[in-house]
Amino acid sequence: MRDLLVATNNAGKLAEFRRLLSGLPVRVVAPKEIGLELMVPEPHLAYAENARDKAVAFAGSSGLLSLADDSGIEVAALDWGPGARSARWGGTTSGDNANILLERMAGIADRRARMVCWLALADPGSAPSEVPLFTGTVEGAIATERRGGGGFGYDPIFELPSGLTTAELPPEEKDGLSHRGRAVAAAADTIRALAAGS
Repeated sequence: MRDLLVATNNAGKLAEFRRLLSGLPVRVVAPKEIGLELMVPEPHLAYAENARDKAVAFAGSSGLLSLADDSGIEVAALDWGPGARSARWGGTTSGDNANILLERMAGIADRRARMVCWLALADPGSAPSEVPLFTGTVEGAIATERRGGGGFGYDPIFELPSGLTTAELPPEEKDGLSHRGRAVAAAADTIRALAAGS
């Protein structure tokens, strides 16, 4: 079984990746578990480029197969932003972005939104052009208030067509339809092949 470094220090995201990758022949490793402290800039407006840069940097620094993601929320009323700027949108990285978005959407009728995830998978020594990329998207809407105690980030305000927010779903149900879950499903065959050394 090959070690797979998940390039995040976000506890919620790491827990989600551990669940999503549990059926694959890899041992999920967090940066803190190997004493790696690495901050990689995310200057790009494209998720794929940010994910690729992170995967290459973490693979190069750790010597491990590395999986990185860049994900975000896109809102019709905000010209399909904030997108790749979601984690830093509203001028904060404190986790208040969902509340800021709710305030911004007050009184707006068009609440269509989607969650998008791009994944990059890098072997040590990979050139950026060699890094495979995978994506997943889920359509929904911005709720009118926070609901649910699960998930993290924008989950309490992202409403699915069922009427539930992703924070109201059991973790396993969320994993089956989330943007990150769909991206991992798209990457699964490649992860298996790299884990097997092929």
